[in-house]
Amino acid sequence: MSDYQFYLVEKKPPIAWVYLNRPEKKNAMNPPAWKETLPIFADLDKDPEIRAVIVSGKGNCFTGGIDLVEMAMELPELMDKGQKGGVKWRLIKKIRALQDTMSCIEWCRKPVIAAIHGYCIGAGLDMATACDIRLCSADAEFSLKEAAVSFVADVGVLQRIPLIVGQGIARELAYTARHFDARRAKEILLVNEVFDDHAALMKGAEALAVSIAENSPLAVEASKEVLNYGVGKSVDDGLRYVASISANIIPSNDLFEAFTAFGEKRKPKFTGE
Repeated sequence: MSDYQFYLVEKKPPIAWVYLNRPEKKNAMNPPAWKETLPIFADLDKDPEIRAVIVSGKGNCFTGGIDLVEMAMELPELMDKGQKGGVKWRLIKKIRALQDTMSCIEWCRKPVIAAIHGYCIGAGLDMATACDIRLCSADAEFSLKEAAVSFVADVGVLQRIPLIVGQGIARELAYTARHFDARRAKEILLVNEVFDDHAALMKGAEALAVSIAENSPLAVEASKEVLNYGVGKSVDDGLRYVASISANIIPSNDLFEAFTAFGEKRKPKFTGE
């Protein structure tokens, strides 16, 4: 188990659990929440024992969103009424750095599952959409909140959520900033499945992670690489890329094990080699 200021990371190979761990503040995302994702997901990416990651929140929700008070101290440029060129230049660099703290979830080669209960507001939705798969409990409540507090969502959700729910729904969510429930989230395909309660959600997320971990790590990680590359590309671009990736991971010990296990009528034991 590794302790960070905001997150709690528990490695239980082949699964790692990453908990937003500020329950007394509804897991409101303060400066450590943004800074710590980079080392966490870099570590999980390189750990050969970890094959899937589950991100969830401690306490009664995933997250209530950004901690505006604490983050305002990190971003004094926001309240600078002068807004000279140098101020804006510094702000752009800080925004880009914040974007990386969400994108690193996407960069991690291991599939990442968001297990959402209670609030998933603002920055929480940024984080959830950077994950590969989203699951939630029946009490989940979502909002693409930024327009309601005079911000444009600028760390990834506006780029990722249209790929999940489509342009029309994404624009509705962004322009209205309204809250919506688990039923609506499932209806618009934001989440793959809704569970009755938090306990069922965590069991369901673990079962999904285990089913992913049972497959060849080489093939799973390559699939994530190909899917990520294909965003915004033509079908032909994607086909050329996957041909290269496929050629690069074949042959492998995992492939030989798959054939051997099939012949012996048993479940394969993949090593990722």
